[in-house]
Amino acid sequence: ALNKVDGAYGIVVMCKAEPNQLIAARKGSPIVIGIGENEYFVASDATPLVEFTKDVVYLNDEEVAIIKEHVIVIKTIQNVEKTPYVTRLEMEIETLEKGGYEHFMLKEIMEQPRSISDSIRGRLKMDTLEVTLGGLVNVREKLKAANRFIFVACGTSWHAGLVAEYLFEEYARVPVEVEYASEFRYRNPVINENDVVIAISQSGETADTMAAIKLAKSKGATVLGVCNAVGSSIPRETEAGVYLHAGPEIGVASTKAFTAQVSVLSLMAVYIGQLKATLTASAQEVVRGLALVPEQVEKILLQNEKIIQIAETFKDASNFLYLGRGYNFPVALEGALKLKEISYIHAEGYPAAEMKHGPIALIDENMPVVFIAPRDATYEKVISNIQEVVARKGRVIAIVSEGDEVIKDMAEFVIEIPHTVDSLVPLLSVVPMQLLSYHIAVMCGTNVDQPRNLAKSVTVE
Repeated sequence: ALNKVDGAYGIVVMCKAEPNQLIAARKGSPIVIGIGENEYFVASDATPLVEFTKDVVYLNDEEVAIIKEHVIVIKTIQNVEKTPYVTRLEMEIETLEKGGYEHFMLKEIMEQPRSISDSIRGRLKMDTLEVTLGGLVNVREKLKAANRFIFVACGTSWHAGLVAEYLFEEYARVPVEVEYASEFRYRNPVINENDVVIAISQSGETADTMAAIKLAKSKGATVLGVCNAVGSSIPRETEAGVYLHAGPEIGVASTKAFTAQVSVLSLMAVYIGQLKATLTASAQEVVRGLALVPEQVEKILLQNEKIIQIAETFKDASNFLYLGRGYNFPVALEGALKLKEISYIHAEGYPAAEMKHGPIALIDENMPVVFIAPRDATYEKVISNIQEVVARKGRVIAIVSEGDEVIKDMAEFVIEIPHTVDSLVPLLSVVPMQLLSYHIAVMCGTNVDQPRNLAKSVTVE
């Protein structure tokens, strides 16, 4: 019967006449089966199963599981029997609890020093200032020969891909494109066997990203995955990849997954630069800088009370504008997305220089404008943009480098972040914006962990 079904499905069927048997099947939507002691569990995600068992079997597309009292049989919809592959879950039940925090989102923001540290642990060789990525060893030659990298992702993962575009072009010196997976799959993209497509997804189950992977594979590209959920569909569908090791992320609005993605993509950019021999001395500063990021994020989190005061000032705003340049333009997009997702306040992110091509018409005394303005290569230009907003009575919240006195005299509020190399600033500048969005949402009385109309993993088109 399933051969006649169109579209995606993830189903479990029980027959009244056979109450001791379950039949589960999937195509496009995830199904995972937990194996306990004389008991089985079926879910769309492994996370809720940890309370009951750590042994799971992931179904692949067009597979059917027949579950009886003491046995599980897996077949394809063509009736070909498959051997079940049992995966041992590494997550602990403690990671799935709030741990004294009011919301999972706040917990996950506060966990970022640890999650970033976990994402880079064992991958940085500080004695030689090199990067090692075991998950990419089997595709070393393909990476070395790659003519182009294409990132496919959705939502926050797409923003991480935009940061990666800057990283890969700077350190690997190779052309990069960043595509919405939902758009990529409905085009007829020009892809060949010397292209490397990298799919980014926290859950590893995003339907549009999965479809983009299948399209890229059909055209002969090398396809890699950057995922957090071990054993999920994308790592199984891709040729190789890198896990984030950020730990379970429960809050719908992604926080620690974003910083782990940017950390891992930074490692990948340097690693591929090593293979292609395109690195300059600045790449060594990235390796040194990454090792310091967890401690620097911890320092930023100490400003939580100050950010609560800023949130109190702007909680009734109807609109927000987020502006950044270079590496921080994607962070402006991410800051705006976080606010929209959980507070339901309209917000837009723009490259700061684009402000005068339209958005400047919105500036008045009621418009909060968040500037990401570290002391980097575009610092003087961003100061000019801030002056334009101040002249029109806009209310400026500036994220600045420690000790910046120039912008302090212009902005209504400043949040300081530690100094780091330009390419790592997104790992620091995004954290105050996560906290600002969180506190505004709490003050607005929304459901922070489960915002309306949103799902943690988008497994449908």
